[in-house]
Amino acid sequence: MTLFVLRRLGAAVPVVLGITVIAFVLVHVVPGDPAKVILYGANASPEQIAALRQQLGLDLPIWRQYADFAGQLLHGNLGTSFLTQNSVAFELLSRAPSTLVLTAASMLVAILIGVPLGLVAGMRPGSVLDTLARWISFAGVAVPYFFLALLLVLVFSVKLQWFSAIDDGTARSLVLPAVSLGWGYAAILTRLVRGRVIEELRSDYVKAARARGSGDVRVLLRQVLRNSSVPAVTTIGLQFGNILTGAAITEVIFGRAGLGSFLATSITSKNIPVVQGAVVVIGVAYVLINLGVDLLVGAIDPRTRQEARG
Repeated sequence: MTLFVLRRLGAAVPVVLGITVIAFVLVHVVPGDPAKVILYGANASPEQIAALRQQLGLDLPIWRQYADFAGQLLHGNLGTSFLTQNSVAFELLSRAPSTLVLTAASMLVAILIGVPLGLVAGMRPGSVLDTLARWISFAGVAVPYFFLALLLVLVFSVKLQWFSAIDDGTARSLVLPAVSLGWGYAAILTRLVRGRVIEELRSDYVKAARARGSGDVRVLLRQVLRNSSVPAVTTIGLQFGNILTGAAITEVIFGRAGLGSFLATSITSKNIPVVQGAVVVIGVAYVLINLGVDLLVGAIDPRTRQEARG
């Protein structure tokens, strides 16, 4: 197990390095001068802009700027915000709880909808429930989550006034963004679980269990679910990372003060340290989630560790 963990950690290192490079390059290829944005452009003289560029280190060669950025990361320093002069770590940590709550709630919606639908559909393929589950799954995949968010706001906030469209710190204001973000991933889980259950129910060990007199529910709970858990856990982990990285648009739509909306605002204002820091943090979080999924799958199914050694 130790060797398996070390292999996975070793594979994560170049990925993290690539994330830092991508975060740095993407920010610098976006048009616009941070110094002009901070000084409101036309109201600032060229001398003032040049002085601020020098103060922020924007006059240095690109390679030197990346070296400084990488050096700060090695010391656990994400830099300082151009606009507030607060540390980027402080700015991100103050907004992380909102994003994590939204991500967890959205993943919970995906699991509570996707897993039961997939089980019901897989147990009775071709039935009315199976057809209904497939249509729900199709709608979840076909409808973009940002369009669904706007539709939910129109129906349940504007028309029915059941839920708040703007984050006010209550659980009711979390319902619409969680459903809009988690619905599409519920559709993915439904398809995956349905396919795995159908495949497992056709296997020889299930036929043998039924021949011994085991009922469908017992076979499902004790054998089918366990053998279907590895791909389900893998998908849930990957989708959790996708939800985390895809929360930006949802946060903007629902006015949530999370990492995603803060990142969008920072991109507009060319707040380079914040953008770089946010991209690195989100990217590293995605890598750690995938690493955790690999370790969990390895614990559930030792065969995956043996395949990794091979």
